[in-house]
Amino acid sequence: MTAQKVADMTVEDLRVLIVKTVGEQFPQLRFQRPPSKRSVAEILESIERHRWTPPPGSPTMTELLREDRDHRQ
Repeated sequence: MTAQKVADMTVEDLRVLIVKTVGEQFPQLRFQRPPSKRSVAEILESIERHRWTPPPGSPTMTELLREDRDHRQ
């Protein structure tokens, strides 16, 4: 393999190099993701169903951080 600058590589060349290098260092790793039994639409619907929305009038994250900061001073 000839010396090559990363800046001169294509994204695909870089990916191949990374996978090859990591594979040599960690041969026990598997690079294949198990196929999902759910479709992308099903996953997004699940995320939407399980999303928690704070009740109206709840303090915002910024307000909570300011309150915490003020208590520490």
